[in-house]
Amino acid sequence: MLTVEKLAVARGGVPLLEGVSFALAPGQALVLRGPNGAGKTTLLRVLAGLQPPLEGAVTVEGDSLTYAAHADGIKSMLTVAENLEFWARVHGVSGGVAAALAAMNLGALRDRRGADLSAGQKRRLGLARLGVTGRRLWLLDEPTVSLDAASVGLFGAMLRGHLGQGGAAVLATHIDLGLPEARELDIGAYRAKPRARGGFDEAFA
Repeated sequence: MLTVEKLAVARGGVPLLEGVSFALAPGQALVLRGPNGAGKTTLLRVLAGLQPPLEGAVTVEGDSLTYAAHADGIKSMLTVAENLEFWARVHGVSGGVAAALAAMNLGALRDRRGADLSAGQKRRLGLARLGVTGRRLWLLDEPTVSLDAASVGLFGAMLRGHLGQGGAAVLATHIDLGLPEARELDIGAYRAKPRARGGFDEAFA
């Protein structure tokens, strides 16, 4: 479903990681580990196609991935249910809203506007949105931010269900989501070596 070969990525023109290689098959999850600032978010953005790599290649099935970062993508004037219906239409998916509401325990909030949700409720809605995309590969950047323990458990169950149906996920998280089968990738092992720089700044190459 996803193949990464000798990938090198940079942030602000500064190389962060190099030589990253892995493959992900249906039903598999890969957890990115490393301290803040090590390059987990940058790596996910490159995998999602939001910025180009310095080197290497990312091969992914067409229209198979969705990326969930810190922004929840919520329309403040739409209700919880209307937000999910909107994203289902964007992705050409029919149905799935009721299941997404149930997965993140949002049924009682279905008629509440996005603007009136708490930070945790907005995060739950943002994650429920994954369930209506129809995409098999989830790229997740700290998905449990603003969630309490109960909501973390709900999302862990949602993610396990996704994997059980042949989906896959790459996620950066410091939280145990109860996925003992997930592989871990310590990106510290791929830290880019300092590159000699003369009068020419390769950041503008």
